[in-house]
Order: sequence, then C-alpha cells, then structure tokens
Amino acid sequence: MEKSKTSNRYSPEMRARAVRMVLEHQGSYETQSAAVAAIAPKIGCIPETLRVWVRQAEKDSGAREGATSAERDKIKELEREVRQLRQANEILRVNQRRILNR
Repeated sequence: MEKSKTSNRYSPEMRARAVRMVLEHQGSYETQSAAVAAIAPKIGCIPETLRVWVRQAEKDSGAREGATSAERDKIKELEREVRQLRQANEILRVNQRRILNR
C-alpha cells in the first residue's frame, strides 16, 4: 500500500509545535475548536488536520480516551504481519493441493 503524497507534508516538529500552540492558547478562545480554527491558517493547514493532531496528542498524553500513537503503530505492524502470514498460508495450501493431486 502506498501513502498519499501529502502524508509527510508537515514534519513531526511542526506538528508538535502546532499542537503546543493550540493547547497553550486555547484559554484565549471560547472553545478548543475556535483555537484550532484560528491557529490552523497561521501554520498553513486546514483546521481538520490540526484538530486530528490535537486529538491524537491528547490520547498520547492520556487526557483523552483512545489508542496512543505507539498502540496504533503496533496495531498496524500486527495487521501487516497477519496479512503476510495469511498469504504464506495460502501459498502453502496451494502447494499442498498440487502435491496431493499428482
């Protein structure tokens, strides 16, 4: 599977800085959403992108329910391994059928 061309548009440092800006300045706004909407154009992204980063940072810090980034990475790794094992099992099944049908 190939990643989209925009998936790495923002460096991890840039993302962390943007999240930090929202978390530090959200008290100056009525809601966190208002802070996100005001800060997103300043860093050059859309509010939804920044909102996702903030939510994930909150999960990573334990302030919000949900899978942390480390857990999500582990899940992806395990799903990839399961896919590979299923492919290997299918190859073995096909080869076994060929041997038995000789």
